[in-house]
Amino acid sequence: MDRLNGSARLMIVSDLDFTMVDHHDPENFALLRFNALWEAYYRHNSLLVFSTGRSPTIYGELRKQRPLLTPDITIMSVGTEITYGEAMIPDDSWKQYLDHKWDRGIVTEETAKFPELTLQSETEQRPHKVSFYVEKTKASEVMQALSKNLEKRGMYMSTKTAAEVVLELRNTIFEVLLQYYFVLCQLDVKIIYSNGVALDILPQGAGKGQALAYLLEKLKAEGRGPVKVLVCGDSGNDAELFTVPEVYGVMVSNAHEELLEWYAENARGNPQIMHATGRCAAGIIQAFGNFSLGPHVSPRDVRDSEERNQRILNPGHEVVNFYLFYERWRRGEVENSELYMQNLRTLFNSSANYVHPSGIDQPIHQVIDTLAKLYGDKRETDFWVWVDCVSFAEISRDSWLVRFNKWEISGNELLCCLTKGLMNSKVDAPHELTWMYLHQTWLDGSVPDNDKTWCI
Repeated sequence: MDRLNGSARLMIVSDLDFTMVDHHDPENFALLRFNALWEAYYRHNSLLVFSTGRSPTIYGELRKQRPLLTPDITIMSVGTEITYGEAMIPDDSWKQYLDHKWDRGIVTEETAKFPELTLQSETEQRPHKVSFYVEKTKASEVMQALSKNLEKRGMYMSTKTAAEVVLELRNTIFEVLLQYYFVLCQLDVKIIYSNGVALDILPQGAGKGQALAYLLEKLKAEGRGPVKVLVCGDSGNDAELFTVPEVYGVMVSNAHEELLEWYAENARGNPQIMHATGRCAAGIIQAFGNFSLGPHVSPRDVRDSEERNQRILNPGHEVVNFYLFYERWRRGEVENSELYMQNLRTLFNSSANYVHPSGIDQPIHQVIDTLAKLYGDKRETDFWVWVDCVSFAEISRDSWLVRFNKWEISGNELLCCLTKGLMNSKVDAPHELTWMYLHQTWLDGSVPDNDKTWCI
């Protein structure tokens, strides 16, 4: 977040599984469309937040499996953990807040008395979350008995479904924050049963909605409150996000019945909440346009003829478009035309140099000549390219230093290069950019079996 000088233009807060990530889309096409849109137009002045029920361990596993961007903020473990940046620096103040009137030892002692409860994997047991599986037919009885036992131990309980928690939060979420240093709200612990199988026990102050409200108050206090906020979800556990005042909300088309029921009972007619017709990330992109949040046409959706005529003085847009062409060229999805190569050469200064990740320094036009020979070489392969963490700074008049991570997947091989470059605006066309220099370094552990296959 330190890259922003002031308020974020937009903050996106999205659930992951079946919201940002479509597990029924093996090619991740909708997610890649979102990635291109975000990095081209939003990354430099907006905030991306992932809010997931996943623990840090299985969140990390998902990032290895899917082309997820690096978020500015990550909310994990059903709103009990908040971290910042690529290094995932924990928010210690949030930890301290959740510690108040929370005793994990008592929870584990009492839940051990119920054979109906099956512990979820060790990775899902977190400092402020104890998680189980329980059959739907036994859930109600177990929750009632467990609640009574915990009350006897001095803990006032709330046994609720995700939707019931949301109803209560509508009136209490900011009261909790105002009492941050004094007293937690009356309910110390809450039991949430969701998806007909999962039972989580959390501090009452935890949850996706409370974590977001905390973040917004923190950013506001620092003078960096976002201008607009869009929350995105698909299940009942995401409903809390929609209760935070003044946010825009999108329920993706594949939203679970429990979330749609909550919407029908509590938010129907609210012009700031929509039910998209697009699945997962496609529904999120749809919300950009529906709420007039900014550009909503992904560069992946622009036809080649339009792309050649669309030039924007934006280094992020230039980076995204260059690597999108690179992907399409090697997949054989554009015309094998010398005109394309001529247009590509105009993007690079005649004296531009490229430093290969292996350390080889060569004129960029030699690399373009190599690329010309690789047309369609990935046609029979699952080959996708995306960029992440695009940042740029004007270091002198009409000159920008650009940094980003360039990712590509080819079959089962996932590779990443840390990339930096220098761009200038053209003397004869000041609204167009030209590359002056490009330098790539392998991300640790990302060297391919044969790095000669890496082009640029």
